Amino acid sequence: MLTGPDILARLENILDRAQVTARVEALLPVGVRPRQLRVRTLILGMLLTLADCRPAHLTRVHDALTALPDADQARLGVTAAWKNGPHLLTYRQTEYTFDRVVTALEKEHPDGAPAEVLATICDDLLEATIPPEHKDTTRALAVDWSDLESFSRPPPKGTSDCADPEASWGHRKGGGPGQHSDLFFGYFLNAATMIGEEQGPAVPELARRMAVTSCHLDPARAIVPPLQRMPAARIPLGDILADSGYAHRVAANWAVPLRAAGAQLIQDLHPDDRGPHGTHNGAIISNGSLYCPATPKTLLNLGPLARDVTPEQVAAHDQQTAETARYKLGKITSDDADGYHRVRCPAAAGKLRCPLRPESMALDQQRPEVLTPPEQPPACCSQQTITVPPAVHAKTAQKHDYPSAAHRRSYNRRSSAERTFSTTKDPATNNIARGWTRLMGLTPNTLFTACLLVIRNQRILDAFAARHELDARRAAAGLPPKTRRRRREPLASLATAPP
Repeated sequence: MLTGPDILARLENILDRAQVTARVEALLPVGVRPRQLRVRTLILGMLLTLADCRPAHLTRVHDALTALPDADQARLGVTAAWKNGPHLLTYRQTEYTFDRVVTALEKEHPDGAPAEVLATICDDLLEATIPPEHKDTTRALAVDWSDLESFSRPPPKGTSDCADPEASWGHRKGGGPGQHSDLFFGYFLNAATMIGEEQGPAVPELARRMAVTSCHLDPARAIVPPLQRMPAARIPLGDILADSGYAHRVAANWAVPLRAAGAQLIQDLHPDDRGPHGTHNGAIISNGSLYCPATPKTLLNLGPLARDVTPEQVAAHDQQTAETARYKLGKITSDDADGYHRVRCPAAAGKLRCPLRPESMALDQQRPEVLTPPEQPPACCSQQTITVPPAVHAKTAQKHDYPSAAHRRSYNRRSSAERTFSTTKDPATNNIARGWTRLMGLTPNTLFTACLLVIRNQRILDAFAARHELDARRAAAGLPPKTRRRRREPLASLATAPP
């Protein structure tokens, strides 16, 4: 819950920085009698409702506006001077204005994706929640999607008749033991969350972009347009962290457009995309890189670490991935305008010893040695360099070698995307479970979800400031920063606990 006498001023400041209410107001039809409720006041009421941890109901929006102090009601138009005296805003007027806004922002022929004007309004609302001191702190984002269940009951089997025709069936992670996935009826909610740079300071984990689509559309493809619009708004892209659900998509729908926009992908590869997948000029294509034809198969088939590994297993895995990197063809040029670059043999780069490169045999014995080179050397062994087109590993290429220690440390930042949805599904605040909103359709659900992420960002900023203030006080007193308590108690500790 956001509390304090300045909450109204904070929310009004966000709306003024976003500059979206005037654009929406210009889209609404002009009637014979002017509307008492303006778009700015309506969205402000939606924000106040969610800031008070209320469900996203229009009746709650009306209650939040009519509960404001008299001076603020008069300033915002909640009370207006009519010919018979002051008139207090009615629920019917709230519903009327909201319906006009939805009509202006929705598509004439709905297809499951938001209209461009609605998508840009959501972009501007979320960007307005980023304080100036944090706008340029990081370019890294972690993306993920979750379920947004509709209040409508799904249509009977074999029909499409229901209260929310834009919603559809989708899969979400199962909640029961051994339950891999679960069906739900509604929408997919995508969010891109700010994370710290690999060697940068801590930043508040704010949701910077979002996308709500019907479940019959690809959720990974839905978040690409909001990310592509960021460079046009002078917000350059950096690291984009995603799980295998995004990485397994067709390259033209996910990886290629993001790289073209300037992003560097750090993602977990799908099991079907790991390991060797063909060759290019004799070099083995594996995990988004090119490797020497003599690379041991055990190194090429290395997978990511399991969750319950021991420190000894981690050290052994890191040693193997470091050994694999010695067989990798080294990149010697950056990508040109068409995405082409050149690489050279690892022996020519001095990373291993190979008889086909006599100069490499003078290297020390600590480097790996190719004992059985190919009898007919391919182009990667006979030429000084080879050209690599973007189509060779357009789907799997990323910033760090997979699954190296550098990749693991960088990819661990993606947990901030999980925390974004855990805060939006917290029963103590605004739980977006079924019944959170009873409005039907993509546009009203998108509007309320954008407002929810605005409020969620304010809570994160407050917690971030409080934590840094506490660390500063402890540092002034000569104390170390306060660490979080481990809440999980493993089963082994319970089994060994004294009776």
